[in-house]
Amino acid sequence: MKRRTIIVTGLACTYPVGGVFWDYMQYLLGFLKLGHDCYYLEDSGKWTYDCAERTFTGDAARNATQLMAQLEALAPGLSGRICVRDASDTHWGMDARALAEVVGRADLFLNISCNCQMREEYLRIPVKALLDSDPLYTQEHVPPYLDGSLDEPTTWSINQLRKHDVFFSFGENIGRASCLVPTGVFDWLPTRQPIVLDCWRPGTRPSRPVFNTVMSWQPAERGPLVAGRQYGGKDFEFQKLMDLPRRTSAALELAIGGGEPPWERLLEAGWRLVDGWSVSRNPDSYRDYLASGLGEFSTAKNAYVASRSGWFSCRSACYMALGRPVVVQDTGFSDFLPTGEGLLAFSDEDGALAALDAVRSDWERHALAARRTAEEHFDSAKVLARLLADAGL
Repeated sequence: MKRRTIIVTGLACTYPVGGVFWDYMQYLLGFLKLGHDCYYLEDSGKWTYDCAERTFTGDAARNATQLMAQLEALAPGLSGRICVRDASDTHWGMDARALAEVVGRADLFLNISCNCQMREEYLRIPVKALLDSDPLYTQEHVPPYLDGSLDEPTTWSINQLRKHDVFFSFGENIGRASCLVPTGVFDWLPTRQPIVLDCWRPGTRPSRPVFNTVMSWQPAERGPLVAGRQYGGKDFEFQKLMDLPRRTSAALELAIGGGEPPWERLLEAGWRLVDGWSVSRNPDSYRDYLASGLGEFSTAKNAYVASRSGWFSCRSACYMALGRPVVVQDTGFSDFLPTGEGLLAFSDEDGALAALDAVRSDWERHALAARRTAEEHFDSAKVLARLLADAGL
């Protein structure tokens, strides 16, 4: 394997919570573990979110300093491999000269979540890969783009995406007959979240007999409108299961960190609620919260489910790596991931109840199967090696 210089991008400074940290930093850690020379770049042009003040700010100092400290805690010297260019183009971490040196010798520029600005210097990198982490949202405007009816600003945005050389998506079913995500313009290759297994070692039995999850109730963005059909977010699917706690003795807990959840209605229906920020304030608290319960119970965004995109959550993969079974709504991932042990998919309330009962009846078996599924299908060494091969590297 030839050692490559790789730049991965993300939003860990923009949204400084535990789940987002792991979403992006497992790429940095995973490529480094494979022996590559990898760096993290954040250059979205966006303001950063101040969790203490619950507002966005143009000053990235607090978030950037926190991010570098969290990386240094993982491994000494890791903080020297990041650069955050904030909304005013102030550099945090690597300075402009150090970043330019890395960009000048990079082999791969991996633009995760389609959020990095495509500056001229980035365009000179030999392989520029786009990674769509939000299937259907990313492809919403493909049909009007193809028929010439798309407005000028959105056309410009799609043309920016087209400046990449290879295209990956968490929508692993895109292109299959059962999947409603529009095709055309981009030739999407399937990929999934890499999990650095050493960071998610199974421990002792859970400290609490609950199924939990970390979620935003309602996405900030409007759901996709495709072929005259309006799709929604996670709240849309969750409404269908609102009364689930009344039908099971399993304790179901939600750590909600965004949107406008109907707190009183959820509590009346029997859901346990905790503040999402309190359990996600850093990578360790997030990981501890995932490990604290019997496993995960969660729905997915309606856009992922109704389009049968095949999207799968990084959070759910982390639960499984910890040896925690997951009971999650099927987005079409059952077409290519093994389900029934450790990973249990449901499509309706009765299916959710049956899956919860199955896990509770033989938790040890499902816990072992969950870790095994993570090792076989989400190990960063396997996922990232395939990504490099598919990118021609």
